[in-house]
Amino acid sequence: MATSPTVLRWYIALELGRLRKDAGWTLKQSAERLGCSLSHISHLESGRSLPPRAELEVLLDFYGVGERIPPFVDLLTACRRGKDWWLPFAGTVPPWFDLYLGLETAASQIESYDAQVVPGLFQTPRYMEAVIRAVEADLAEDEIGRRINLRLARQEVLTRTSEPPPTVWSVLDESVLHGSAGDPAIMSEQLRYLLKLASRPNITILVLPLAARPHAGLDGTFSILSFPDLAGAPAVGYADGRIRGSYYEDPTEVLRYRNTLTRLHDLACHPEESQAMIRRRLEELP
Repeated sequence: MATSPTVLRWYIALELGRLRKDAGWTLKQSAERLGCSLSHISHLESGRSLPPRAELEVLLDFYGVGERIPPFVDLLTACRRGKDWWLPFAGTVPPWFDLYLGLETAASQIESYDAQVVPGLFQTPRYMEAVIRAVEADLAEDEIGRRINLRLARQEVLTRTSEPPPTVWSVLDESVLHGSAGDPAIMSEQLRYLLKLASRPNITILVLPLAARPHAGLDGTFSILSFPDLAGAPAVGYADGRIRGSYYEDPTEVLRYRNTLTRLHDLACHPEESQAMIRRRLEELP
């Protein structure tokens, strides 16, 4: 499984919090066991700080899962020594998006609903440029190029051979197919690329017809990322926002997104008919 220091830090923090609660200990009791402050335990469980190996061993033993010390130590070592692949693109995206980049790389399954534009993992370079310019018209040319290159680097996860690529289920609102991207030729290229992606065994693209779109209870663009290879790691819901994206790790919150996505799958066309809809739209373009 592909991992990154950002994801490993996130996972270690979540697990320390979950294991403490499962063991029935409070933050205060864990702090007393380590002989440290409450804030130190809070920082460990938020990912703000990584635990030294000695503290990690004490806590895991205190939580009754001493048998997990060796794999946790390996994760801690990998976290300290590793480097996130997107470091060369530092500053291209806001810091809060780093976690998503790591989760996307580590996920075994990526599911999404996109209401307005083709998702970044599926975009062609010219479509990327059109979308970026539409959102931030005054962006410098070199910055546009860096953002395009970052998205292209993200797409490598779909075809990686070093390990199995993630299974991707994508629901596209039919309106996505009717976007012009400012140039019909760009849209034609993008639609042809969607058909190419849909032929890959790990990618399923479903189109939600306008007539089938729910009248209420439909969230905007969102993703669900799953990590069965990370013991205890929750699926994560992610939703785009105007100012920043939001991450949802609580099982009850993720379930709401899961139920919405299940409903969308039921309403969307089957893969073959979805591809036929993309072809029909392609034929309509000049």
